[in-house]
Amino acid sequence: MLLFTKKHKGLGAGFLVLACLLFPLFSFSKTASLYFSPNSGTFFVGSTFEVSVLLNTGDHQVNAVRVSLKFDPKKLQVASPVSGKSFISVWVAQPSYSNADGRVSFQGGMPSPGINTSAGLVATIVFRAISPGETTISCLDSSQALLNDGLGTNILTSLGKASYTLSIVPPEGPLVSSATHPDQNKWYKDNNPSFNWEKEEEVTDFSYLLNRDFDSAPDNISEGGHNAASFSKIDDGLWYFHVKAKKRGVWGGSSHYPIRIDATPPASFPLVFNSVLKEPSVVSSEPIVSFITTDALSGIDHFEIKTIDLINSPEEAGFFIEINSPYKLSQLQQGEHLVVIRAYDKAMNWQESSAKIEIKPSGVVSLVGRKGVGLGRFFIPWPVLFLFLSLLLLLIAGLIFCWWRGQRRLQQKQSTIGVLKGRIGEKEREFKNRLSNYEQDRQPKY
Repeated sequence: MLLFTKKHKGLGAGFLVLACLLFPLFSFSKTASLYFSPNSGTFFVGSTFEVSVLLNTGDHQVNAVRVSLKFDPKKLQVASPVSGKSFISVWVAQPSYSNADGRVSFQGGMPSPGINTSAGLVATIVFRAISPGETTISCLDSSQALLNDGLGTNILTSLGKASYTLSIVPPEGPLVSSATHPDQNKWYKDNNPSFNWEKEEEVTDFSYLLNRDFDSAPDNISEGGHNAASFSKIDDGLWYFHVKAKKRGVWGGSSHYPIRIDATPPASFPLVFNSVLKEPSVVSSEPIVSFITTDALSGIDHFEIKTIDLINSPEEAGFFIEINSPYKLSQLQQGEHLVVIRAYDKAMNWQESSAKIEIKPSGVVSLVGRKGVGLGRFFIPWPVLFLFLSLLLLLIAGLIFCWWRGQRRLQQKQSTIGVLKGRIGEKEREFKNRLSNYEQDRQPKY
């Protein structure tokens, strides 16, 4: 037995290490997920409906959950943050929500060993539909499902999302239509809406109203027996037309027709170019333009662009084409161009932004119109260039003057040296003559 243990001691240790390494892979082969029930459906504006948040632990023991949800506050409101039964027995933090920001959050847990389930009810939230259209509810990345392993390992990897359709309550009164705003879910820039509605037999009067309240009802004062109405210069926003009929002396139920008006263009915006040179309006032969803007009501739908060659063909305006930011302007000729970009919102209002750019010629050194000189990746304005050239000329002139003055001094020195040499020669000859006379005088006379 001892021999066997020694013989297989190394092998057993190896299996133990391998098992420790592979255990997490097998133990977490299934991960937890959050999902909604129902995850789709159609509900009427003004009504409330329940959405349950469920947890699938993936065959693991989970003892703590944190859920953070996001919804569209323009479409939904939380009527009650948490209702119904839940497997959570201890709330770590009280459930909280914000109808202004469109958020719901809650977290809690249960004692060890936790829960292992495929459909554990975390909470049920009651929402109220406040505006027609499509909307979603989704889990945020901050949501967690913590494993009961003493370490609080988060095994939540799947975040649920639900989609709902919010509709206007079916008409209880006349069937309404609009020639100016036929699609109840579409934004229009026309702020002069008109409405028509059916008129049944024995109907004598109608009462109607246009306001921002989806569940209003007209009063019992007759607007006459005609079955059409028009309004002018209505402010931007979501409006509701309400109408009811009087038949056999009795007022019936109301019909509601929403319209969406956005007559305001998107916000103004600048154009940003990837300037190769330091001068912002001077760009490379294929510049990239970037742009972004917002629209407060209907939102941005698309962008369009056109370019005008101000040098070669200024009379040809060209056509607008749809683009996205950033956009590369290719095949532009050398010279000045006008770049025009329009931003359209979903009501087809548009905001226009334009900028002049100059395409520089290729090469190391290039002239850039009346602005200056391009030198590689740099731009030198004319004043700076003139100042530099002036200083350079002054420097050259100074060097020439110094050289000339040095030459003059050298010539003067050479002239002085020549004079001195001449004087020295004369003195030397005079000295030799005197010496010769002296030697003659010393010779004896016989």
